[in-house]
Amino acid sequence: MPAKQTQLEGEVYYPSQEVIQQAVLKDWDELAQFAERDLEGFWEREAEQLVWFKRWDKVLDASQAPFYKWFVGGKVNIAYNAVDRHLLTFRKNKLALIWEAEDGKSERTFSYYALNREVNRMANIIKSMGVGKGDRVTIYMGRIPEIVFAMLACAKIGAIHSVVFGGFSVDALQGRIADSESKLVITCDGAYQNGKLVELKRIVDEALKHCPTVENVIVVRRTGHEVPMESMRDHWYHDMCALPIANGKCPTEEMDAEDPLFILYTSGSTGKPKAILHTHGGYMVGTYATLKYVFDINDEDRFWCTADPGWITGHSYLVYGPLVNGATVFMFEGGPAYPYPNRWWQLIERFGITIFYTAPTAIRGLMRFGEAWPNKHDLSSLRLLGTVGEPINPEAWKWFYRVIGKERCPIMDTWWQTETGAFMITPTPVVPLKPGSGTRPFFGQVAEIVDEHGNPVPDGSEGYLVLTRPWPSMLRTIYKDPERYISQYWSKYPGKYMTGDSARRDKDGYFWIIGRVDDVIKVSGHRLGTAEIESALITHPAVAESAAIGLPHEIKGQAIHCFVQLKPGFAPSEELSEELRQHVARHLGPIARPEEVRFIDKLPKTRSGKIMRRVLKARAQGLPEGDLSTLEE
Repeated sequence: MPAKQTQLEGEVYYPSQEVIQQAVLKDWDELAQFAERDLEGFWEREAEQLVWFKRWDKVLDASQAPFYKWFVGGKVNIAYNAVDRHLLTFRKNKLALIWEAEDGKSERTFSYYALNREVNRMANIIKSMGVGKGDRVTIYMGRIPEIVFAMLACAKIGAIHSVVFGGFSVDALQGRIADSESKLVITCDGAYQNGKLVELKRIVDEALKHCPTVENVIVVRRTGHEVPMESMRDHWYHDMCALPIANGKCPTEEMDAEDPLFILYTSGSTGKPKAILHTHGGYMVGTYATLKYVFDINDEDRFWCTADPGWITGHSYLVYGPLVNGATVFMFEGGPAYPYPNRWWQLIERFGITIFYTAPTAIRGLMRFGEAWPNKHDLSSLRLLGTVGEPINPEAWKWFYRVIGKERCPIMDTWWQTETGAFMITPTPVVPLKPGSGTRPFFGQVAEIVDEHGNPVPDGSEGYLVLTRPWPSMLRTIYKDPERYISQYWSKYPGKYMTGDSARRDKDGYFWIIGRVDDVIKVSGHRLGTAEIESALITHPAVAESAAIGLPHEIKGQAIHCFVQLKPGFAPSEELSEELRQHVARHLGPIARPEEVRFIDKLPKTRSGKIMRRVLKARAQGLPEGDLSTLEE
């Protein structure tokens, strides 16, 4: 969709001729029409770009929907496509992974050849522990290269990995290990986070007091501090690497396309975390194709996704998607503002990062420190930016575009979920962009906005976002709980996947994600998205971050209550609270005027940066706060 052919309403940022000329995919419409016309043909063409031990008999089997199967009868292994196949090409000596320590004092790099050696070594060691095809392995580590080796090694031998984010508590870890019935845990002595030591091994020890299925623990040395090692159960990774068993090639297991690759736990607002299950074949094809088209990956790129491998973004777009595409991946151990708020910009300059993919919460956090920090650095290597995790408010979008991208890097605002495995609503570099909109469904996908009864709502109206066509990287089930899979995702609107998000579509067919259905406030019959209210608040010069919730109201049904974190130099006061209430009313209309604006030092967030509005809601009403295992602090 070249810029000159497009007439769109509202504020639109068109791609430059340079961007269009460089793009792998120059005509969005042509591919979109092909995929809409021939869904199976589109995905078959993508699958054919990869290496299969045996070709599939059928692209899509929908006979037992919603338990869809893709590339039925095909034999494949995602680890072979992420590593082994590149050794047969010029990429053998290309950098696969560049890693930088939080303190900047150490750096490690791995070519595809070296990555293959490390994955073989890790796979041999895991196999020596009696782990084989179908066994579960829990990985609980910091953001270091060995977490990538561990994931790929599990995939190589057909074991199912369950990565648990290295900041989770004992209870959260114990619950996930017990539910998955893992045989092996891979961890580190510790990890670094904002200059502090995180005691990973001690947390594992505590969790394993109630996990009888675990037979062995592999411990990678990262910090070098003293940790207890239980005889017969705990093994230092560096000691294992020195044994003859670790050396030499490890055969790659031929997996059925529908064999499980990993489970990943995701929290709902209620109930125990759900173990989302993804498979080798479909997930591989989905992450490969989405990354290739959306981030226009080519061999010169250095791709940096700031997510932790403990989340789906880290799985799909830090590990599997980029490596299957043969990209050079950059991985940083630390966060955005330690020790100073220029840490990320320093790394982009130093390593020549070309594509930078991060979360709106990080962008808003860095905006607080102003433009002087990024302006100290040469960010000219960047050619594309991306956001993930929650809707990005237009103010933050424009700051990212202007200050970081210097008004020449299109922003790929991607909407997707742990369950979808890959991008579902997203632009590509040649698509005109509207700040705050994820634009359109990815090729082959159809999204609808429906009301409570499943009827499509008019453009411009808000409703429930559903997906109406299956896709290869979709979750296959909830591990050990197929009934919950059906009730959670397929029961409200039979035949349609319920995302749990509310959204609207504009006249141009662009989708605007409002937020979780739980994050929609109904005031006197009007549906107001928390994201819209928060976006209005953040345009006020005093506001750094904000969260809006709905609380019961005798007359209106629900009333809006806001929590605001102020920028340095501003102090809480009754006058400022009233000013912010009027500010929202001016931006969104009197119906959106908050009942109350409270000032707060820090918003409760998950470790992936999402604001936990249900916690604020519970606190405001003096109710139990529920599962806090995903809370940052």
